Amino acid sequence: MERTQEIALTQMRKSVEKLGSCTQRYGDPTLMRFLIARSMDPEKAAKMFVQWQKWRAAFVPNGFIPDSEVQNELETRKIYLQGLSKERNPVLIAKANKHFPSKDHLQFKKFVVHLLDKAIASAFKGREIGNEKLVVVLDLQQITYRNIDVRGFAAGFQFLQAYYPERLAKFFILNMPRFFISVWKMISRFLEKATLEKIVIVSKEEERTTLNKEIGDEVLPEEYGGRANLVALQDVTLPLLED
Repeated sequence: MERTQEIALTQMRKSVEKLGSCTQRYGDPTLMRFLIARSMDPEKAAKMFVQWQKWRAAFVPNGFIPDSEVQNELETRKIYLQGLSKERNPVLIAKANKHFPSKDHLQFKKFVVHLLDKAIASAFKGREIGNEKLVVVLDLQQITYRNIDVRGFAAGFQFLQAYYPERLAKFFILNMPRFFISVWKMISRFLEKATLEKIVIVSKEEERTTLNKEIGDEVLPEEYGGRANLVALQDVTLPLLED
């Protein structure tokens, strides 16, 4: 680790204490995510970190959100957890044509946390390091206006940016229809520059090749040019973590 990073981490830990919280349970990789998200500014990173702690304690008091609390969202089988990419990042695939705006927005928010937490946990090698990232593939094949959910999209990206800093490695969007372009422009207004830079709208063969190379044939499902089968999120069982 560079000397400048060590100094920033030390300053951040002190700033967190001044805000009435503690970093004792968290390693440097976790804190670095918040520093990177706030351009290595220790005070801003500390504020973001403390806000995350408060949100986590209130929204996920048990440390995780069980399947039983998001059953309606799981029943659609619209999210798939495929394993690890070539860079050892969990691969999430979302089929937008199976999604419909939820009448229970709180349950949808819990579902977002449920799927992000489970995907991140699938990368743990016995225990969490703190710098695990995700590769997300959003498939817009066969979507209709009934599937459009700007509120849901905004909530998902808001959670990623505010509470899962530096957890996104790459976000691929496949099969975007023309009518969705205006919707995407609306959604992208809510996104930070760092998030937008990780999004790839796959429309050319070169971008498709990048997708295949980044994920790998053994993880990418057959319908996208790989050799794997789709595995629904709820069908994935994670190993127990070390104490």
